[in-house]
Amino acid sequence: MAPLLQSRAPAMSFSSSVTSSGFQSRPFTAFPIRPRRRILTVQAKIREIFMPALSSTMTEGKIVSWIKSEGDVLSKGESVVVVESDKADMDVETFYDGILAAIVVAEGEVAPVGAPIGLLAETEADVPEAKAKAAASSSSSNPSAPPPAGPSAPSPPPVAVAAAAAAPAPPATGPRRIVVTPYAKKLAKQHKVDVNSVVGTGPFGRITAADVEAAAGIAPSKSTPAAVAAAAATAAPVVAAAAAAPKAAGATTYPEIPGSTVVAFTGMQAAVSKNMVESLSVPTFRVGYPVTTDALDALYEKVKPKGVTMTALLAKAAAMALAQHPVVNSTCKDGKSFTYNSSINIAVAVAINGGLITPVLQDADKLDLYLLSQKWKELVEKARAKQLQPHEYNSGTFTLSNLGMFGVDRFDAILPPGQGAIMAVGASKPTVVADADGFFGVKSKMLVNVTADHRVIYGADLAAFLKTFSKIVENPESLTM
Repeated sequence: MAPLLQSRAPAMSFSSSVTSSGFQSRPFTAFPIRPRRRILTVQAKIREIFMPALSSTMTEGKIVSWIKSEGDVLSKGESVVVVESDKADMDVETFYDGILAAIVVAEGEVAPVGAPIGLLAETEADVPEAKAKAAASSSSSNPSAPPPAGPSAPSPPPVAVAAAAAAPAPPATGPRRIVVTPYAKKLAKQHKVDVNSVVGTGPFGRITAADVEAAAGIAPSKSTPAAVAAAAATAAPVVAAAAAAPKAAGATTYPEIPGSTVVAFTGMQAAVSKNMVESLSVPTFRVGYPVTTDALDALYEKVKPKGVTMTALLAKAAAMALAQHPVVNSTCKDGKSFTYNSSINIAVAVAINGGLITPVLQDADKLDLYLLSQKWKELVEKARAKQLQPHEYNSGTFTLSNLGMFGVDRFDAILPPGQGAIMAVGASKPTVVADADGFFGVKSKMLVNVTADHRVIYGADLAAFLKTFSKIVENPESLTM
């Protein structure tokens, strides 16, 4: 490298152009200016309509219905197809003008995110080319069966492992110690069999009842414990080998029940299943708290004619309590830190046909009760129509699950991923209680159970939050302010 650098040194030095009298004038050779190449822009004549990612957790989508048919003229921003994501059905719009030339994924079929589901042609002249492209893609995704293979070499005969394992070991030369089970001794005496001439097949050459019966030339009358043990020992390698395959594949197999029917998960059910399994990795704990609801029930009767639901009352009470205990509204996502959420977004579990969804009442602490109730009604209608937008069901910071309307007195809820706590509300029932003076009375009480992430929320935090929530419910005047 050194000679190479030295040879290049004069070219890199400026000393050749400087003298004691100043700068020398050296002839300047201009490089010829080459004409710039024209960049040709080719307008795409056939565009693909892709399966969109409608949420951060969506990996595939199901085509619910095509709003447009093949041959329809489309305008930019026009809805083309309805796609079922993991939580909702949403209209997918086109970003270009053109003609829907071909439908690649039919209604009811599933495609991964980013896969083409349709082809858009720019003009009618491009439609045949688009149809040919769709046919080619479908044929490549469903290749025909390969031709039958030619005659292959005969497979080697199976090795008789089981037979070799079942064969008794040859008797050792010289004197040997004979070990006979008590039941085998009894059978040998009964059938007049010399145990010295019997080769044992049990562990360490032990003579079993089956060995004696075989030597006597009679069929075993029943499976003796020793025979079962010997058979299990013989079949152990085979069973172990058979069990190793599913274990290695990570699959768990269960016996099939005759007459049963297998039903595949819907997109929503698959999302719920994934979230529930993911929540098992979070260390949680549960705290229950009895709350007197007489005053809340009286307030509900007053505001019910105005469209206020009990769910809105409980959500408002929870939001007001969370404002005083922000740690319960926090989130731990990486196991190394936690985040104080600036907004209090109450997600409320709603059972719909084919799954479960949690519409979110955003900034529930800042909305008045009547606006909150109106917002909740709109969310429920959109949820049952499967028209919720992603931010309307995945932005919750605290979840409320109420089964009180079904008469359930208590239950535990599973913590949703990405949240710090979830509240399970049971039914309000008349309960006999004693006051401070020892007099008995009847009051309506409901039991509230909260499941929390123990990495960020501790027992004292949750107890203080539930105490505040109880005070708000027992004195609900602040809910209407």
